[in-house]
Amino acid sequence: MNFKRQRDGGEKGKKRKKREERAELSPLLEDEDVKRAVKEAWLQRAQYSHGGLELDCHPFPHCIIRNFIQSDSFTENLQRELLDLNFHEKSNDLYKFNQSDDLKKRKEPHITGLRAALFGLFRSWLGEVLGVELEPTVDISCAKYQYTDVLLCHDDELEGRRVAFILYLVPPWESSDGGTLDLFSTDDHFQPHSVVKSLVPSWNTLVLFEVSPVSFHQVAEVLSEDKCRLSLSGWFHGPSLERPPRHTETPFPRSPHLPRDETLLLEWLNPLYLDVDYQSQVQQEFEDSSEIQLKNFLKEEKFKEVSEALRSTDVQWTKQGPPNRRCFEVASLESFPQCVSACWELLCSEAFFLLLSNFTGLRLHYLSPSDEDKEEEKDQEDEEDREATGSSVYTPSTNKNNKEPSTPVCVGQLRRWAHGDYTLLHDGDASRAEYALDLLLPLSCPDWQTEFGGFTSYVANEEDEELLMVYPEENSLALVYRDKETLKFVKHINHRSSTLPIGDYCRRAVYDFSFVYYE
Repeated sequence: MNFKRQRDGGEKGKKRKKREERAELSPLLEDEDVKRAVKEAWLQRAQYSHGGLELDCHPFPHCIIRNFIQSDSFTENLQRELLDLNFHEKSNDLYKFNQSDDLKKRKEPHITGLRAALFGLFRSWLGEVLGVELEPTVDISCAKYQYTDVLLCHDDELEGRRVAFILYLVPPWESSDGGTLDLFSTDDHFQPHSVVKSLVPSWNTLVLFEVSPVSFHQVAEVLSEDKCRLSLSGWFHGPSLERPPRHTETPFPRSPHLPRDETLLLEWLNPLYLDVDYQSQVQQEFEDSSEIQLKNFLKEEKFKEVSEALRSTDVQWTKQGPPNRRCFEVASLESFPQCVSACWELLCSEAFFLLLSNFTGLRLHYLSPSDEDKEEEKDQEDEEDREATGSSVYTPSTNKNNKEPSTPVCVGQLRRWAHGDYTLLHDGDASRAEYALDLLLPLSCPDWQTEFGGFTSYVANEEDEELLMVYPEENSLALVYRDKETLKFVKHINHRSSTLPIGDYCRRAVYDFSFVYYE
């Protein structure tokens, strides 16, 4: 006779229910004197410190609670449960890291226990400190930041978010490992200015801060190649703080072309691109895909001359911000070496506007055919066909009008990029989007790798879909036509770019001429 042993004394095949482990939080949270002192300091925007608890209101209110969970074994088991979760790579203009699914329905005993403590006892304590009613909404996930992962400058503001929190479960960590929580000061327009405080992650330490119009922060890029920055984070929800009107940036002034003739083209450009037949071939390819890259665009000797001149210490560079929108340097036009000024004039010249029209089919010069011209040409061809066949039917074009042609204009920058630089999408970008032709001419990037970042990414508005990526390529002119539903950003340049030999390249920098042309 055969017998089968029952599992752990339960019924055959029945799963054993996981038991919730109770999370005992720091005894400081049960001290009424501490709670009153924290509440008063928060209200007065003052500093307070007691034991493992620190409150600081500069640059905005935030609190650090060390040894947040009392039990070492609970914290270690919690870490194990988190590392066993499924993580998904997250990457866009703002961040790159790995994130778990939402933890509000996870059944692991230590995750369940901590969740109950956070949104029970701790939520009540925090609500009393702030003097607001916090909702029981559970909003929590786990993140893993590893080498080159980053979360760039943002304020966390979203309807209903009142307090953000992060619980660190990291190995011994130094500021040199990166991954610090950086807090930004703000200017008179409530825009982030600079990092004024950096919090180094430490084991079993919880950081919380009030979500507000000035709560700008970032997770600095992780520089350690062998450490994992593991954390639990989320938000407590409640009434949002009042937000001042959003600051609107003044757009860069646009300019019509400079009166320069084709002599500039003959002097600077690869003769291939001056061939009329080849221009027609380029236009056909561009009209099919709305983008093209023209390799070896400048004459080799001109390209080398400009590249070497840009590494001159005489060029004046200015950092561009604010950091919730961009971080790179722009050269002062007045400090351009002579050959760089000549290249700039080339890209602004009347002859170049006409050349771009020939490349793209866009009306960037009065000599380029308009849509009406093309319709008339088609009508003329149709009329000739009808006369040849004896047909008397004729339908005039319905697209003709007497609208005055607009004046094509452009705006440009000479930019310098290095480790840590980027641009970000912004809430107001979509409302200001226009039909435009982007031009990019990179310099001094012969060994650039795609894994460094620094590429220009085109995305559909309000969608995750990535439409196109343009990578820095030496002396390769990139042209991209975008509509009102297309936005762009430059991906954060990560620490891997520091592996490039410095050699003749200043700060391991990449330069580019960046222009936008409007019909």
